[in-house]
Amino acid sequence: MVGQYEKAAAEAREALHYEGNDVTPYANLAQDYLALNRLDEAKATLAEALRKLDDPFLHLYTYYLAYLQNDEAAMKQQFGWMSGKPGAEDVVFSAQSDTEAFHGRLQKAREFSRRAVDSADRNNARETAAVWQVNAALREAEFGNPAQARQAADAALHLAPGRDVQVLAALALAQAGEIPQVQRLLDKLNSDFPLNTILQNYWLPTIRAELEVRRGNAAKAIEGLQAASAYELGQAPPLMPASMYPVYVRGQVYLKVGQGQQAAAEFQKIVDHPGVVLNFPLGALAHLGLGRAYALAGDKVKARRAYQDFLALWRDADADIPILKQANADYKQLE
Repeated sequence: MVGQYEKAAAEAREALHYEGNDVTPYANLAQDYLALNRLDEAKATLAEALRKLDDPFLHLYTYYLAYLQNDEAAMKQQFGWMSGKPGAEDVVFSAQSDTEAFHGRLQKAREFSRRAVDSADRNNARETAAVWQVNAALREAEFGNPAQARQAADAALHLAPGRDVQVLAALALAQAGEIPQVQRLLDKLNSDFPLNTILQNYWLPTIRAELEVRRGNAAKAIEGLQAASAYELGQAPPLMPASMYPVYVRGQVYLKVGQGQQAAAEFQKIVDHPGVVLNFPLGALAHLGLGRAYALAGDKVKARRAYQDFLALWRDADADIPILKQANADYKQLE
């Protein structure tokens, strides 16, 4: 959870000596190997586990492995296994929504998010359903659709306003400019969970940074994000993949204050950790951030290359997404 994957893998391997027929150490070890980009070892671990165990999380990590290996057939196979199974179906529907969003296919992403919410709700997992709903809100905010982000975040809070939902709703609403509502959520979370390490050192600094930017305090935003530095590579729940949100927000703040080289360093961290971010859309948007950062720094060659990488990932994207329209406009100015 705090991003120390080598240590985590060692502990998981040790656990397998004692619990060789338990799903948890296998799933943990596969997750660690993915984060370390040791895909062959992740594949071997999952194959060994699936020979004697059958569990949704083993299939989910096999789906993520297939995603990293660009193996669409294997992804469809895992999607098919999880579909129709209560407690598994909603998870893979939300994972597929992230996959679609990673490539800018927003309409398809919305549909899979809707199916994830409905599936979890039918299974009486209202909190989980709300997490899938607020994940969709984050996506809308990042893609430049604040009205849709507000609507989805409010729907999630209405469905099940638990801690995890409040966290992601606050982040989405901060990006949508709802400062008073976000401040109320922040105050409540800070008061209710003063000793929660991930909340206090990962999510709250990230949300506060978003607010400070919108208040015109970029320097304060960067300073506040220092608290997240030790945890920024972590698998911070409630999101399934690690989003590296503190890194992404720090990069965006550096862009706003005109520090292109510093921004590029942050976005490059995300690009360099595909097994951490997996299919979360920030992994694609980091390439766009790199393009903007290099353009700001005056390096047009690297800027064009980064824009091309992003546009290649979004070659099948919905044409009306605001962030894509702006990316195309900016890229043309570089030519």
